[in-house]
Amino acid sequence: MVPLKIAAATVNQTPLDWSGNLERIITGIEEAKKLKASIICFPELTITGYGSEDLFLSYWFPKKALSQLSLLLPYCLDITVVVGLPVRIKEKVFNTVAIIENGKLKGFVPKQFMAIDGVHYEFRWFTPWVHNELIDFEFEGKLYPFGDQTFTIEGIKYGFEICEDAWRGAVRPGYRLCERKVDLIFNPSASHFAMGKTKERMELIMNSSSMFDCYYCYVNLLGNESGRMIFDGEVMLAKSGELLVRNQLLSFQDVQVLSFDLKPEVQSVAPVHSKEEEFVEAASLGLFDYLRKSKSNGFVLSLSGGADSSTIAILVSEMVKRGIAELGLEKFLEKIGLNKPIPSESPEKIIVGHLLTTAYQGTGNSSSDTFESAQFLAKSIGATFHHWSIDEEVASYTSKIEKAIGRDLTWAQDDITLQNIQARTRSPIIWMLANIKNALLLSTSNRSEGDVGYTTMDGDTSGSISPIAAVDKFFILHWLNWAEKNLDQPGLAKVNSLQPSAELRPLERTQTDEKDLMPYAVIVEIEKLAIRDRRSPQDVYLILVEELNIDSSVLKGYIKKFFQLWSRNQWKRERLAPSFHLDEFNIDPKTWYRFPILSGGFAEELEQLDQL
Repeated sequence: MVPLKIAAATVNQTPLDWSGNLERIITGIEEAKKLKASIICFPELTITGYGSEDLFLSYWFPKKALSQLSLLLPYCLDITVVVGLPVRIKEKVFNTVAIIENGKLKGFVPKQFMAIDGVHYEFRWFTPWVHNELIDFEFEGKLYPFGDQTFTIEGIKYGFEICEDAWRGAVRPGYRLCERKVDLIFNPSASHFAMGKTKERMELIMNSSSMFDCYYCYVNLLGNESGRMIFDGEVMLAKSGELLVRNQLLSFQDVQVLSFDLKPEVQSVAPVHSKEEEFVEAASLGLFDYLRKSKSNGFVLSLSGGADSSTIAILVSEMVKRGIAELGLEKFLEKIGLNKPIPSESPEKIIVGHLLTTAYQGTGNSSSDTFESAQFLAKSIGATFHHWSIDEEVASYTSKIEKAIGRDLTWAQDDITLQNIQARTRSPIIWMLANIKNALLLSTSNRSEGDVGYTTMDGDTSGSISPIAAVDKFFILHWLNWAEKNLDQPGLAKVNSLQPSAELRPLERTQTDEKDLMPYAVIVEIEKLAIRDRRSPQDVYLILVEELNIDSSVLKGYIKKFFQLWSRNQWKRERLAPSFHLDEFNIDPKTWYRFPILSGGFAEELEQLDQL
């Protein structure tokens, strides 16, 4: 018997781009037909995009999704197609997959478990389906089976676990599908990217294929669909605990179709990349999609010569390199809307020059080291580079306030005020560049700064998008050294020789970030326990006093400072520019960690810390 050939399609969709989303699905179907596949499975909520948010709650939106399903039917001749969409039944909305066989709808399977942790709020939009329940659903005047059901193709019995369904342990649908003796389980997903997450998925898919004694096929959405979450487009097939197929992640393509025969031989398994490589792959794709989907002409960046802004500059450079390498020069330029003649010989720097405009905005507190670092890096990647002094503007603001309050401002009495006015003065002029160019202003906040509010609101936080706000500073410093060597980015040499500093105090005061705060390595450890694991100050201390070689009184001081600054600065986190979700957790109150803007600031808990 000839083995069944199946296909999995990962697509880069956009909410409310109805025609574009449908076109990409049709492209995937046509490609699967060329590959002689009998069945093709698309990811979760393919027709609408996963990130449609409260649109799912409206009456018209699920109805429009069904109308798109109707338009899709004629393209499904001579193949079986599985495609995701929301379906409203009276007051409830269900996250479903529709099964179309040879141009005719066969039925719907709804998701049974909702993702409600971290970046997910599915219970806000969707109702979980009850297992073993099957009803009739009217579509275009006919009744179709809607619910927990299985299907057969060419003698192969198959069923579904939709994303979160597979992560629910002993109550997951897979056990009931196993009892029904299915040969194949599809898992259409919209699973957000996080560094290191693919290893968890691989383990789940391999174990599932072993437990349920079947082929298990996983297919994920692709790209920065709607602003924050990035989907990696992972496709996997496993049987009897062995991974047979895995693709390379984070493609710049709109549609990727993989086809494979159901036979238990290893076919094609792409390697798992390091966390450092995953970071640059995901952030590059995130920037690429954000640029083109926002219909912007490029990026503007206040390039300080320090770690954060330099990281972002390199990510833009890598976006161009990787986009050209995968798409080819002509298609890359078409997708980003750059209608200028570009030579085919070494075009990367020229394109970066068109897309990325940088500016070093110095003061009397800025060092020659950071200026040289910024200039050297911009030249190395081809970015447009400007530089100017903002001393005159700072002096103007300062003199007006001094006149109003009747005294001079001094570093002894007005330290924070004098620092913040420099950061804020940089904002209006860099916004002017962004407006002139119809470009995205890139904010340079990182997660560690967000933890403790070590950032100036309406200053360095200004921006349209904050690409690294979900990544800690300790990782960024490590990554920059890795990138200099592994990404062929020699322009990072000067950046990597500098100690991080805001350079907002006079140079003789030798300001450094870690002197103002605490070592970044310590912030990471406190943050993991306090924010990721949601532990109390006492728990954090009792764990870290055993793990870190730090004097107990010093450690208590660090922990107190972290919790106090965290509580005090929630209002800043509420106002940060949208950021990519790149790590296992983040501090964005819109997508991961909600915290009261006003609180008692852990006062009792920190007092009890002294008693330990």
